[in-house]
Amino acid sequence: MGLLTLATLVGTGAAHADTATRALPAGCSGTAPIKCHYAVSPGNYDVTVSLGGATAAETDMWVEARRLMLPATKTAAGAVATYSFTVNVRQPEGQPTGQGGTGNPGLDIRFAGTNPQVSAVSVKPANQPMVAYLAGDSTVCDQFMAPYTGWGQMITPAVGPGASVANYADSGESSGSFLRNSALFPALLPKVRANDAVFIQFGHNDKQTSASAFRSNLTSMITQVRAKGGVPVLVTPPVRRQFNGSRLTPTALHVNGVGVNLPAEMRSVGTAQNVPVIDLTTKSKTLVESLGPSASAQLFLRSSVDGVTDNTHFSQYGASQMGGLVLQSIREQRLPLAAYLR
Repeated sequence: MGLLTLATLVGTGAAHADTATRALPAGCSGTAPIKCHYAVSPGNYDVTVSLGGATAAETDMWVEARRLMLPATKTAAGAVATYSFTVNVRQPEGQPTGQGGTGNPGLDIRFAGTNPQVSAVSVKPANQPMVAYLAGDSTVCDQFMAPYTGWGQMITPAVGPGASVANYADSGESSGSFLRNSALFPALLPKVRANDAVFIQFGHNDKQTSASAFRSNLTSMITQVRAKGGVPVLVTPPVRRQFNGSRLTPTALHVNGVGVNLPAEMRSVGTAQNVPVIDLTTKSKTLVESLGPSASAQLFLRSSVDGVTDNTHFSQYGASQMGGLVLQSIREQRLPLAAYLR
């Protein structure tokens, strides 16, 4: 069962009768989808939207590079429901290195669904929100092109106003390349303020990284985040779908090409540095093995559904499940973002 459902989302204003036909808000055009654009600079913005109108509707809301903000939400004819979020705007808007596309400067919002209806949109600069930064690879990042979806794109509906998710994850990055690339960790770090959280997940692309180098890279990120007053959180990598019988293989569990058990090393660094660890490897292993070799395919990419077979990257459904496991740990461990979760 996914954790990112409509039940987790509470409107900021009660639905109310509205029998008049509403025009689209300024900056918006189209019907299905409705697209809105706001010429704002990079930063964090408080966004409030009112959904619904004269006829029954089902509307979902996405921002920037396929970042889900509101799952499919039904409104009855003549009813309007209002929701609020804090949205991080970057340029490029997807992956920091521009892989897949750079998008448009400013804030883009897309309302899709069955007969989507939007009656009002408000965009205002946010006043020093708590920011959750994501440092990771393609299993985390804002993937520009479907069907590929990172779990960082799917946790955003659960984050209430006053906190935003700034996803600096990038495809193909190892712990070392992320640390060195000027568009990645060196770009993220100066933005970190006191009590911001930085979630750090690597392992998929550390295929030949030694244990000592992996530990050094993680420790360097931790030390630098703490120096800015931020709160580092380690996230062990989610499993690949590679089975031997009913159990996942060592490669699926991120024992790399030089024999390093990367999740174990990450847990060890967490203990040594007194840093919280979200053990997504263990949680995703339990999920994937419980589904088995056949049913677990829905979490990843299937040729029959997605046009490609890929047992590392997630479908939109799979990313929502992995994101749900991350959110579960944030709540369980009462990490900084927990106070803002719906």
